[in-house]
Amino acid sequence: MAGGQAEAAIQNQLVKAAAIMESAVDAELERMDKLDEDDLEQLRAKRLAEMKRMQSMKQEWLSKGHGVYSELTEKDFFDECKKSKNIVIHFYRPTTERCKIFDMHLSKLATKFISVRFMKIDAEKSPFLTERLKVHVLPSLIVFKDNKTCDIIQGFDDLGGVDEFPTVMLEWRLAQSGVIPYDGDLMTPPWQPSHLKPQGIFYSGRKQRKGKSGGIRETNDSDSDSENDW
Repeated sequence: MAGGQAEAAIQNQLVKAAAIMESAVDAELERMDKLDEDDLEQLRAKRLAEMKRMQSMKQEWLSKGHGVYSELTEKDFFDECKKSKNIVIHFYRPTTERCKIFDMHLSKLATKFISVRFMKIDAEKSPFLTERLKVHVLPSLIVFKDNKTCDIIQGFDDLGGVDEFPTVMLEWRLAQSGVIPYDGDLMTPPWQPSHLKPQGIFYSGRKQRKGKSGGIRETNDSDSDSENDW
């Protein structure tokens, strides 16, 4: 009996939701029917102006290096970051395989989201920036918005905990920072690693920590927890 009542309640809610949607559509159609030629011309003018504005912005972004995934040096860091509102920078090391995974995904996102500048910088050649931005794990993504650091993604923890995560996972995670648009639910990951068991540290079970010289290096699983709490 209780199950039947619950089902009936759900059906009732669905009917109400459908009625609301139908009323909204009818109202929009009625509004469109009442538009005269002047109203339609104004709509066309607004759409044309918006298209021109977006095209102008796109050209400006491309002139600033958007649309491609490019290399950055520590010397040019501040000048380049002043040029763009939304920036994602990958701190990498050439010998770290998981950095190449980020390279693959970021190359795709750079062409998809022209409004964001996607770059990478060699962490070992940028000691000042790694120290200032507290980059202790490789790979790491630093997200900038309006010339301020707004987010950091360290390793693959937030991306399913495995190397094989799809690009849409990184897209979803960056959308949480507010730098790219996203149509889905930001509270629910678009993908789950069903066939692989996540490890405690998701960047391949190899932990990262500072070396004695203050740099960043990889360590083996045999390292103690205290050694990795830096």
